[in-house]
This record gives sequence, structure tokens and C-alpha cells, in this order.
Amino acid sequence: MQRSPSPPGVVFGAGAYLIWGSFAAFFGLLAFASPAEVVAQRIVWTLVVVLAVLTLTGRLGSLRGIDARTWRLAAAASAALSLNWGVYVFGVTTGHIVECALGYFINPLVTVAIGVLLFREKLTRAQWVALGLGALAVVVLTVDYGRPPVIALILACSFATYGLVKKVIRLDALPGIAAEGIVAVPFALAFLIVLMATGCSEMTSSPAHFGLMLATGPVTLLPLLLFAVAAKRVPLSTMGILQYLTPALQMAWGVAVMHEPMPASRWAGFALIWTALAVFTTDALLRARRTRLDRPASEPVGDVTAR
Repeated sequence: MQRSPSPPGVVFGAGAYLIWGSFAAFFGLLAFASPAEVVAQRIVWTLVVVLAVLTLTGRLGSLRGIDARTWRLAAAASAALSLNWGVYVFGVTTGHIVECALGYFINPLVTVAIGVLLFREKLTRAQWVALGLGALAVVVLTVDYGRPPVIALILACSFATYGLVKKVIRLDALPGIAAEGIVAVPFALAFLIVLMATGCSEMTSSPAHFGLMLATGPVTLLPLLLFAVAAKRVPLSTMGILQYLTPALQMAWGVAVMHEPMPASRWAGFALIWTALAVFTTDALLRARRTRLDRPASEPVGDVTAR
């Protein structure tokens, strides 16, 4: 049967995006360490938590039957996500939170562009308008920053690439996260061992630092679990709207709390992005409604799970 938004599902979805939106505040607390060390610690502790959850739920054996192709895809996903994490931590800890938020505003448009370039997908007129506005916004922001918004573009492209791999990999959410961690953890552990051997590790410099690094595991996994639950109860159109909570909160933190500069030209660039997203989202909702109305009443609607 067709799903309708359930209050618990919306709460779970909003919770996931609200936690992701608060990452700017949390990872700002980790400015005592280099972005590379933060990412390495995050990989290790997220894997520890995921393996514990899989063990407690009796699903650890699902990792045994993973074939070579799936491991290669997991490696690609892990590389894209590690790049995304590293650039995000760098942006947050160096005073570029607003630019990080821009990256996640741009991300849906980059995903559509990948569909056109790689899969020859045909776009509606509204989608072309949205892409055009997004491209114009990047030009305006390039003029404003005096350089291309590199952090935003890397975040958008790396996360879109991660989403692309997650669409084709044949693994559920938790086993997929575990596989990505297993691929990356040898590199992360080797890097952390070198840091400790050379006395450059910040994790053991104080109990507070140790606790914050340890917290990166559950902090990373919790919103993913909430998202997985919400995706089974809430239509993708609703999830698509909820996703804008994350960059909106990040931008609010950067402007209102960290007092990052927002000249009029930068507001103009963001206004173009928001207009593009409004056009894109409205078009998606209207097309989903037409599809629903055109579908015969007897035809079931398949469930769509989290990517």
C-alpha cells in the first residue's frame, strides 16, 4: 500500500537531519586536532559501534557473503565519504561553516547533473532552470569569495558520488557502513599509529579530547539509524524537503554563532541557490503527485528504503 507520512516517521527523519545540522557545533569542538586525525578517529570508532550493533542484532554474519564487486564498491563509497568528512571538518574548524552549508544546498543539483552526464537522464524544463540557477549562483559566489567555492563544491560532489555508489551497492544500511569502515580502517589505524609513535596524537593529550574523539562513533551512527527508520515510513518527497534542515542549521550556526561574514553579494548567491532548490523541489512534488494520480487504484506502490 502507498505510504503516507506518519508522525513517528517524520520525527525520526527530522531528528536525523537536525543531528546532521548540529555537526558544525560538534566538530568545531575538535579543532584541537588536525582534520586528518579527526577523520581517522571517526572511521575507527564508527566501525566499532557499527560492529557492536550488528553483533547485538545477530547480523554480523551478513558481512561474510560480500563478493569482490561489492567490496570494490564499498571501497569507492569509503573514499568518497572520507574525502567528504575530511573537507567538512577542515571547513568547520577553519571558519568556513557557511561554505560547508552551501555544499549541502548544492548537493541535490549536483546529483541531478550526475544523472544527466553519466546516465543520460532527460530533465524537465524546471530541472534545467534549477541547474541554470545553481550554476549562476556558483558564478556569483566565485566573484564574492574571489575564488571558486572549493569547499562547497568538493562537499557536494563527494557526497553525490557517495550517494551514487550507495544506489548500486547491494548491501543494507548497517552492513554497508560496516563494509566501508572495514575497507578504510587499516589506513586509519596506520595513520593513528604513526601519530602516536611520533607524539603528534591529540586524542591522548587529555581526557576531554579522548572523550570527544570516542564520541565521533555514536554521533556518526545515530542519525544514519534514524534516517534508515524514517525512510521506511516517510515518502521520499517528504524526506527531500526535510533534508534542507541540515544546511539551514549549519548556515544559521555559521552566521549567528560564529559570526562569519555575509555580504550582500553572498546573500545574493545563496538566494539563487534557494530559488533553484524551490523550483527543483516543487517540480519533483508535482511530478510525484501526477504519477500517483495516474496510477491505477489497484496498482501497489513499492516501498523505497534508505539509500
